[in-house]
Amino acid sequence: MGFSYRFQLYRYLQQNAGRIYEEMRKAADEIGIPPELRGKFGLTGAISGAPAPLRRDILEASEKGAGEVIPLARLVDEIREIVKDVYGDEWDVCPVNTCEAGLWVSFDCLCTPPNLGRGDNYRARYIAPYEKHLHHQGAYGRPFPPRYKDILADRGCTAGELGFYGKRLNNLDTVIVPLPGARYPNHGIKYYPVPFMLDVDPEASRAALAEAADRHRDLLTGFTSLGYDTPGYGYGVKDEKGTPVLLKHIGELARRYNVPYVVDNAWGLPFVGTDPRAIGADVMVYSMDKASGAATSGLIIGREDVMVPIRRALGMHGDRYGTIASYGKAAYVTQDPGKEALLTQIQALKVLRDRPEVLTRPVDDLEAIVREELAALPAKVRAGLVVSKSYNSGTVEINYERTWQDGIGLPVFSIEDMYAGSHLIQTGLSQMGIIPTICYDANIFISPGMGTSDPEGNLIPDRMRLAVRGLVRVLDILARWAGLS
Repeated sequence: MGFSYRFQLYRYLQQNAGRIYEEMRKAADEIGIPPELRGKFGLTGAISGAPAPLRRDILEASEKGAGEVIPLARLVDEIREIVKDVYGDEWDVCPVNTCEAGLWVSFDCLCTPPNLGRGDNYRARYIAPYEKHLHHQGAYGRPFPPRYKDILADRGCTAGELGFYGKRLNNLDTVIVPLPGARYPNHGIKYYPVPFMLDVDPEASRAALAEAADRHRDLLTGFTSLGYDTPGYGYGVKDEKGTPVLLKHIGELARRYNVPYVVDNAWGLPFVGTDPRAIGADVMVYSMDKASGAATSGLIIGREDVMVPIRRALGMHGDRYGTIASYGKAAYVTQDPGKEALLTQIQALKVLRDRPEVLTRPVDDLEAIVREELAALPAKVRAGLVVSKSYNSGTVEINYERTWQDGIGLPVFSIEDMYAGSHLIQTGLSQMGIIPTICYDANIFISPGMGTSDPEGNLIPDRMRLAVRGLVRVLDILARWAGLS
């Protein structure tokens, strides 16, 4: 078996997908996954499509509050107090029903031109590094330059007005800037460019972003990026305090041009993870049901001045009779979270403020398991792995883009493969009865929670090891089909 070109490998995998899945199903029996556990545990509790069971303290807080009469404005103000306890009085907060809702309202309030006024409207542009998950933080404007006009084409059930394209806001453009050091090769059965981010150069990237900002300065209304802190996302270079250098550079550019910096930290932890103060962010948006462990909901944390229009848009900033908070109707009232979600956010934030080890200790335990289980892979594959731990995301990251340094490497699947059902890792894990995780673009995030944690949030080592072992077997099978062993 030999492949001269990447597309030949993926054509071969597509042709043999049925046989590969059969091997993976047999592997589930070989490693001893009990039938009663299949479909009920997995590699992360932090994906929206399969949220993890809530911790006991989160459930109890929700159940207790659900039986009481509590004005929602009072719950929102309690969230405000917790955030100010940690970040200071210059910061404010607004809960929303999802992280995506938080991004939507933030970009609309801070980056789009006004809808009202005589005469023609003007256009606005915000700058987004070409990085992973661009269909979230980079999807609210029309892509610029035009070579990226279809960069979101297949990411979802439809590409048109009712799909990702429908998120585009009024007269807003997204300036997409490739990062020096990153590579964007084509991979996958659904053959598309994938961002390889391990070797991003933060200093050269700052220069590239600054050049783009200067070119578009007359239209510039904001910057965005992810808020992650791992090498696989391009943020492995950090300062002495552990803050990703590239994020700091983007914050500095936003201040230079007096425009907001909106950070998508969906899979991140408030207080424990990336600090918005340290990177100069104006707004940081979280998915509170991912790493934080609350019920499905989102949270926007930002500087007080920029939070005023966001709170107004959500109908939470106060009524006309002297109060400082309300729960009224406004442009984004559809994005309000419910009472039970607010109750769980309060409890999750209290734990993050007062007992962060509840969420960080299981990550330490998980890292040891991952490193032990990866030893079963062929030496050629292991040599190309970069394994790191993130308290921000509550994860262990496995990046394998360097398996491609000297020719054909471990098969990489694009995000388009995930949506098209041709992602052999994710679908193969499902065949084994393991709920998969985010693992496209040669980058795998693993975290506790999906049937692998007890009601107090402690890791259940045997279950977590079984899930990781299943992933390792899937990678081993694909390595063999790619001719690496």
